[in-house]
Amino acid sequence: MELTLTPTTAEELARLLGPLQQGYAEDLVAHRGMTPEAALERTVTQIRELLPAGAATEGVLLRTARAGDTEVGWIWVTLPAAAAPNQAWIHNIEVHEEHRGRGYARRMIQLIEAELAHLGVPELGLNVFGTNTVAIGLYRSLGFEVTAQQMAKRITPAG
Repeated sequence: MELTLTPTTAEELARLLGPLQQGYAEDLVAHRGMTPEAALERTVTQIRELLPAGAATEGVLLRTARAGDTEVGWIWVTLPAAAAPNQAWIHNIEVHEEHRGRGYARRMIQLIEAELAHLGVPELGLNVFGTNTVAIGLYRSLGFEVTAQQMAKRITPAG
C-alpha cells in the first residue's frame, strides 16, 4: 500500500505529543541517568520551546504518515535556521508499534527528503541513541553518516 505524508493537524499533534514526551523522558532516564521527574520536565520544556505554536509553528514540518486511510506514524522536521543554515533536522520519527517492520520509517524519510529537496534544503540530520541499533541500521542504509559521537560512563558514588 502506498504511504503518504500529510500535514499533521493540531488535534493529531496533541494526541501524539503525550507518547513522545513519555518515551523521550524514559530514554533520558535510561541513557542520561536523569530522574524520571527531571527527564519529563526537560522533555516538556524542549518540546514547548521547539513547537511554541504547536502544529502552526513556523519552520517546522510535521507530517502524519498514512497507508491508505490508516495512520501508521509521523515525522517532525525543523527546517534550516541560523544555527544550522544548510541543515534540516529530524526531531522525531515514529511508526506506531502495530505497523512496524513494514518499511514505513524508510519511506517516511524518503518522502521528507523529497519535500526538503523541493525546498532547496541540502542536508538532513538527526540524533539517535547509541543503543537503538535498528534505527542506526536504517539510517546508515539511507546514507546517513556519523558526524559526531557522544560517550558517557556512569560512575558509582563513593561510600
